[in-house]
Amino acid sequence: MIRQIVAFVENRKGIVRQAATVLREEGVRICGLSTVDSPEFGIVRMITDDPDRALSGLANAGFVAKECEVIAVQMGANDDIEPLLRVIEDGNVNINYFYSSFGDDGQTPVLILNAADMDETEALLANHGFTCLGSRICGSGLRD
Repeated sequence: MIRQIVAFVENRKGIVRQAATVLREEGVRICGLSTVDSPEFGIVRMITDDPDRALSGLANAGFVAKECEVIAVQMGANDDIEPLLRVIEDGNVNINYFYSSFGDDGQTPVLILNAADMDETEALLANHGFTCLGSRICGSGLRD
């Protein structure tokens, strides 16, 4: 599993850029990003190369942020997501959310997901031949 940063932000123009600027100034690279909004607030989910520094930098800049674990599944360049979704459905796994990103090479698709039972989900995927990445997907390449 990997560490994901979750920032809760006002839903206003430029707020995601402001968070990204804070991280850039902290020397943190974002390599996965997803946003969800409502009329008043938004949720920004990020995979970074330094979660500790990202949390600290965001907090110091006044952002409300936390971390949680997610599963990163390496997909082949031509892989179809349907077989993975079938394994999840057949395994009776409840997925809370997922989004796509890329590995450090900028070409290898990576699916980031959060499930009700993370350990069970990771084991299920691994047992069906999917490559679940370890602690990092950005920084110095894909690693287990």
